[in-house]
Amino acid sequence: MKKKLAEIAHSRAGDKGNTLILSLIPFQEEDFDFLVKEVTAAKVKTHLSHQVKGEITRYVLPELKAIQFTCLDALAGGVTTSLAMDAHGKSLSYALLEMEVELDSGPSQ
Repeated sequence: MKKKLAEIAHSRAGDKGNTLILSLIPFQEEDFDFLVKEVTAAKVKTHLSHQVKGEITRYVLPELKAIQFTCLDALAGGVTTSLAMDAHGKSLSYALLEMEVELDSGPSQ
């Protein structure tokens, strides 16, 4: 069974030039280890491949029970040069939450 990340976590987006920063934070702290296991940089890269053209680096922040992804070459050149409708990439936090994860090792229900 699959579940969208939006059902177990929330996300925020920020930008610096052509770099997008996404956070992923579970609603329930006990789901953090599940997210660390299931939401890898490679899976996020595949999921956001339509927008993110560069490398994605994942940072696990156990003290905060959060994950951060730094996405290079993600904003069509950056805010001041992009002609994109969402030059800051804010909608990509919602796109991340559309990613599905397998519930075999499951989060809390």
